Amino acid sequence: MSTKYTESNTDPRLEAFRRLLDIMDELREQCPWDKKQTEQTLRKLTIEETYELSDAIITEDWKSIKEELGDLFLHLVFYSKIGKEKGQFDVTDVLNGIADKLIFRHPHIYADPTTGETIKVSSEEEVLKNWEKLKLKEGKKSILEGVPKSLPPITKSHRIQDKVKNVGFDWDNKEQVLDKVMEELKELDEAVVSNNQEEIELEFGDVLFALINYSRFIDVDAERALEKTNQKFIKRFQWMEKYATEKELNMQEMNLTQLDELWNMAKESLKAENL
Repeated sequence: MSTKYTESNTDPRLEAFRRLLDIMDELREQCPWDKKQTEQTLRKLTIEETYELSDAIITEDWKSIKEELGDLFLHLVFYSKIGKEKGQFDVTDVLNGIADKLIFRHPHIYADPTTGETIKVSSEEEVLKNWEKLKLKEGKKSILEGVPKSLPPITKSHRIQDKVKNVGFDWDNKEQVLDKVMEELKELDEAVVSNNQEEIELEFGDVLFALINYSRFIDVDAERALEKTNQKFIKRFQWMEKYATEKELNMQEMNLTQLDELWNMAKESLKAENL
């Protein structure tokens, strides 16, 4: 194996990580707030930090990305510290665990532990298919076991579809998927006509699932696309509010036709910003 995995302790990366570990030990011993934290109290904070990193990535704010990555590193070290205190694992176990997993799941880079040979792959798709097969060898009963239950629904749908794709359960082309979207829209319309609320909800979910499936085939990140639309709507509506205030108009007293006219003015005004 390459010597890069056994570099000297003078490596600045290792020294930086050691420094963080030492600080975590000191905070756990001396800081009243840090001493009280548990894996449960940290959970919500970790989710918040993850979303803050996501926001920074979306805006490509590299200064914030660096800061948010640091916050997440702190949380990972914190959980490892708590795990050690509870006699479950320590940071060494965590890091060796992920290193072993990566080596096992990349037999095209490292030797297959069962055969001692390096397998050949020709595409990213083959890598992902092998990845799912290897996960099943690790004892998982379903390739969908690894999809977190608490994932946001749009992200969860995308992950489900990606995973079943890797065992061949997928459409052949985007035209088939678009046909499925139209089929689901028709079924939703029929459910609305029948006025069965439970059926309407189920069919609406099917429409969303089909649209997310379509997003994969046209190479669109559904969550990112929706967030862009959210931000676009917010900016247009705030333009309307500002305009109404400047012109001493009461939006609550305006009818839909007047509000729609304001909306079109906002679209025109923000066109230069692609909003």
